Amino acid sequence: MPPRSDPDAASFQDNVLLVSALALMSLGLTMVFISSHVMAQSQYHDPYFFTKRQALYALAGLAAMFATRLIDYRRYQAIVYPVLFLSLVTLLLVFVPGIGTKVRGAARWLRLGPITLQPSEFAKLAVVLFMAYSLARKQDKMKYFSIGFMPHMVVTGIFIALIAKEPDFGTAMTLAALVFVMLLVGGVRLAYIMGAFFSVAGLATMMVLRDPKKFNRILSFLDPWKYGQDVGYQLKQSLLAIGSGGLFGLGPGQSRAKLFYLPDAHTDFILAIFSEELGFIGVLLILALFIILVYRGILLSLRAPDAFGSYLALGLTLLISLQAGINMGVVTGLFPTKGLSLPFLSYGGSSLMATLAAVGILLNISSQIKRPKIAPVQRPGIAAAK
Repeated sequence: MPPRSDPDAASFQDNVLLVSALALMSLGLTMVFISSHVMAQSQYHDPYFFTKRQALYALAGLAAMFATRLIDYRRYQAIVYPVLFLSLVTLLLVFVPGIGTKVRGAARWLRLGPITLQPSEFAKLAVVLFMAYSLARKQDKMKYFSIGFMPHMVVTGIFIALIAKEPDFGTAMTLAALVFVMLLVGGVRLAYIMGAFFSVAGLATMMVLRDPKKFNRILSFLDPWKYGQDVGYQLKQSLLAIGSGGLFGLGPGQSRAKLFYLPDAHTDFILAIFSEELGFIGVLLILALFIILVYRGILLSLRAPDAFGSYLALGLTLLISLQAGINMGVVTGLFPTKGLSLPFLSYGGSSLMATLAAVGILLNISSQIKRPKIAPVQRPGIAAAK
């Protein structure tokens, strides 16, 4: 039951969070054009090909954001399991010939007429909803293995396994990290979480060792210059782009890496192009906007009216921050390449729409937080006259 309204309290939307999200989206649209127009002209004879598509995705994402902003977040509790089941079905459909679409050997997309969607992006939202709902219901029983730990691991493990099978190793590991953090905050015993962590780490190590492609990524991560002509080519070009940008960058539109040197320049490695053109100062701007957004999300989690809202705000904030942090780590050579997009900035409709929908939910949670009304200041003379 929603809490009773307080006549001496007022609700306000978190406009700082909104502005930071819209600023990142706007920068993303600009950088998609800058990083893709040469390739778009070469492949599609239209320098604005990717930009126009990303603009349409942005409009759809804004519509999703305003829709989720208007829906009381508590209503999601009634549809958690239908949403979870629908997301599971879409993850299975990517493996069905004629429905699922393969790109570079990965079955990650569904083709619905002219529209292509990536179900894993929306499945992450479904998992966050499930985790928030379940953790809020089981607050007093989270220490029990059979109640607080095992059911969450089984349900989320199915989703993580399906995403890893596509294969989308980066998204699977990001989702696993999100689940572990939410379980830890939710009160699950640390011993259970550490046991699961080492089990997942062992399984991931086996997958890397058995898959030459993944193992080569580890080699290129350890020494991108030694393998710079084959498996380490992408990371090497990314580091060269970042290094050539220096402190202030080469200037907008002056990137050399986007001239067919850096693969996926407008998707996974868009930050490298941004760094080359606007330098370290420009990257600091991106970092500042993400830090502001994450900070506001954590504040919402701490101030939410109920446990469900608190866990939901935490999960959505982790969803954005973990993916952004891992992408930045990959681009700068801190992590092995994983094929993970940068939220708000990378080209990709499903990611942008899901991220903006998450921002809308955060905005709705912020609007439900009651703050004391500030009484108008009265001048002593006016008060005396009354």
